[in-house]
Amino acid sequence: MKPAAFDYIAADSIAMAATALAQAGDDGKIIAGGQSLVPMLNFRMLRPSILVDINRIAGLDVIEETSGTIRIGALTRHYQLETSPLIARHLPVLSCAMTHVAHLAIRNRGTIGGSLAHADPAAELPMMALLLDAELRVASSSGERTVAARDFFLGALTVDLAASEIVTEVVLPKLPPRTGWGFEEVARRHGDFALAAVAATLTVSNGAIKQARIALTGVGATPLRAAEPECLLIGHALEPDLVSRVIEAVRAKIEPETDLHASSDYRRHLAGVLTGRALAAAWRRAHESAA
Repeated sequence: MKPAAFDYIAADSIAMAATALAQAGDDGKIIAGGQSLVPMLNFRMLRPSILVDINRIAGLDVIEETSGTIRIGALTRHYQLETSPLIARHLPVLSCAMTHVAHLAIRNRGTIGGSLAHADPAAELPMMALLLDAELRVASSSGERTVAARDFFLGALTVDLAASEIVTEVVLPKLPPRTGWGFEEVARRHGDFALAAVAATLTVSNGAIKQARIALTGVGATPLRAAEPECLLIGHALEPDLVSRVIEAVRAKIEPETDLHASSDYRRHLAGVLTGRALAAAWRRAHESAA
């Protein structure tokens, strides 16, 4: 199919893009990579009156380091994240996650801002934003605001972003010293959306876990952080009985749906298995980083 007719504007500034969206009301859409938007247009699931192209806006495709954070422009392509030395040095779990996103042609065009705003329930980047305590900078014709990733994802394909707003930047705190990470995903084929995926980080001090993070995707309408299972890990070494308790806590927390790809019970079982593997990898890497 072909999309319904629409107007098109190539914005050369955030202000120009925001003004165009405001004038369109609820009928405007941002286009950047287009990897999710264009198929939805072709199937006429969306019928915007205007597309606002932000690819020509300077400064939205940068990855920059500050003393405590990594700042990523919303136009940064998936492949840039995958291959960035800064990301590999400070957020290696993100580098790994990007290798699981679709296929190279899509990673060359898809953007971090687009993926987060689209909020597919089985996508990797929303999960990584939760895991890494991201903050999103959002702009509109009325000004700018910052929203934490934990407050951004409201439901399947639904986020805290008005029709007239644009994600401009993602800010990620650097991982603390002596932090290990793990990323585990199962999909029908490499590059497909995850049946389930789990990412974890463990910060270790004096042989015990000082900070723990566990995030999941593919097991609900939104990505999620497993706060209660994280708390079980604090102050302890990663022993088999502790891992078992954390796995059971993760399985109790999630409510995956059954669909044509997998049953709820299978996804729940899979989430537990992947949690155990991700924690084991994070524990090993934390000790390797301290050696």
